[in-house]
Amino acid sequence: MSHTRVVIVDDSPTMRSLIAATLRRDPDLEVVGQAGDPLEARQVIKDLNPDVVTLDIEMPNMNGLDFLEKIMRLRPMPVVMVSTLTQAGAEATLRALELGAVDCVAKPTGASATGDGLSDLAVRVKSAARASVRPLASAPAPAAPAAYTPSGDIVAIGSSTGGVEALLALLAHFPENCPPTVITQHMPATFTRSFAARLDRATAAHVQEAYDGAPIEVGKVYLAPGGETHLEVVRSGGLRCRLREGEPISGHRPSVDALFQSVAGASGSAAVGAILTGMGRDGASGLKTMRDAGAQTVGQDEASCVVYGMPRVAFEIGAVSKQYSIGEIGSAILKLAERRR
Repeated sequence: MSHTRVVIVDDSPTMRSLIAATLRRDPDLEVVGQAGDPLEARQVIKDLNPDVVTLDIEMPNMNGLDFLEKIMRLRPMPVVMVSTLTQAGAEATLRALELGAVDCVAKPTGASATGDGLSDLAVRVKSAARASVRPLASAPAPAAPAAYTPSGDIVAIGSSTGGVEALLALLAHFPENCPPTVITQHMPATFTRSFAARLDRATAAHVQEAYDGAPIEVGKVYLAPGGETHLEVVRSGGLRCRLREGEPISGHRPSVDALFQSVAGASGSAAVGAILTGMGRDGASGLKTMRDAGAQTVGQDEASCVVYGMPRVAFEIGAVSKQYSIGEIGSAILKLAERRR
């Protein structure tokens, strides 16, 4: 099997060495080149034609976001951002994911500046190599929110790799009185609050990071915090968010399976489940549980996925009733949620 060829772009020689050592421990990966700034990286990429690029944001001569935008317009390829876990770093990384970066990994700092701080980098790089990367297009005209009549249904959405772009596109269709919606997106803890704020600006509905005991209400969207808990839905004087501590489920915390299974128990048939782009299988069995409980279920189609992993498994096990492109799925969810039972 051929190796995944990687170029590392970071202005710190120490960080380049650390990333290279981490990736070289995986026999499926080959570090073929390194660069200390985007101007050097441009020539290295042209000469070596790697499968994946890891990219820092803070660099001399040209910042990583400007360089990423040029890559995605002129020479689209899988890019994994290696970013600092700061507020500014989180917002910049989210912007990178909007521009077309496949994934983001936290850059270790201080006492954690060892290879252990990049423990999942190799897995993410290999996943990125299989991603469907498209040229960066001009920003489309904002979608007009669809009309919706509240029906009492709840919407549950799960996503992973490629989910930043997908969720922005989906929620752009949601009106101010959208169905109560809960989302689990695989994302580092420091990023979720910034991402909730970014989603809130992109939709007529109100998006917030979920908190334990939050009442689940019409017109509101609740994003699972990254980190130590699973987001679940419970019935306690109405539907509420519950943040439950526990081990990772399907390899993730928060887990899409945990969210979907809880929605099946709390809402039964009065629910719509949607599984979007992502690596692996998290959410597939939970969505099947929702469908078996009478809920409507949909998945993102292969053509519009960055990684057709989670939706593929869900489709193959019969968890998905129909697949839609990311441009269609938001309106489809609203139509399904509007059907009164």
